[in-house]
Amino acid sequence: MVEAGRKIGIIGGSGISELVEASTRRLHRVATPWGAPSGPVESGTVGGVEVLFLPRHGPGHSIPPHRVNYRANLDALRSLGAETIVTVSSVGSLKEDLPPGRFVLPNQFVDLTKQRPTTFYDGGQVFHVSLADPFCPRVLRAAADAGRATDSPFAEDKTYVCIEGPRFSTRAESRWFRSFADVIGMTLVPEVTLARERALCYVCLAMVTDFDTWAERAVEAREITETMEKNVGRMRAVLSALLPKIAGRRDCPCSGSLEHAAL
Repeated sequence: MVEAGRKIGIIGGSGISELVEASTRRLHRVATPWGAPSGPVESGTVGGVEVLFLPRHGPGHSIPPHRVNYRANLDALRSLGAETIVTVSSVGSLKEDLPPGRFVLPNQFVDLTKQRPTTFYDGGQVFHVSLADPFCPRVLRAAADAGRATDSPFAEDKTYVCIEGPRFSTRAESRWFRSFADVIGMTLVPEVTLARERALCYVCLAMVTDFDTWAERAVEAREITETMEKNVGRMRAVLSALLPKIAGRRDCPCSGSLEHAAL
């Protein structure tokens, strides 16, 4: 068992929640200064590792990406003891060599969202956190190792462009995105920025579910769902291999992200 307070928060879909061992499963309804999170937080263990699971889009996938209360979600996980956040997300591919079913580890992002609160610091003391390297280097290395160990290697060093949603891209937008990014999604921002403001380690395990609309065939929601269902078992195996690797004491700069950020 990991040390008290060294829990791992997992944000993702319903298939991932089944990682938690049934005999240890508990539900927590958490209130935050930012309102309610997407749903109750599920706690339990996976191979002796304490985890907290939160469905990003709520029970039954009822919350669209632009309406997710990202601040409440991150604050709820942190209040329950999470120090590391691992997210599982579906993404569209902007490159031929990243076909549906491929796992991707973004290490950079471009934010094209439009109307989401992106900070905890809306007034009073001001913090300007560095996001030059947005993802935790320790967890990125461990995730890459876990992917190789489970025969599901990640495509590494990729850029994720985050759009507002919930609509998909036009063909003109998608061709533009291809000039500077590798995958496209709707949920990375502001999760990643809020995690840095709370001095949390953060990584996104992305699963390619479709080619974005730059390809000849337009994106269909059914295709995305089918690809996710086919590959969720592989992602669960990666998580099971990854969690023990990142459950110990943090030896990365994430915990000190606020030390020189205040004005």
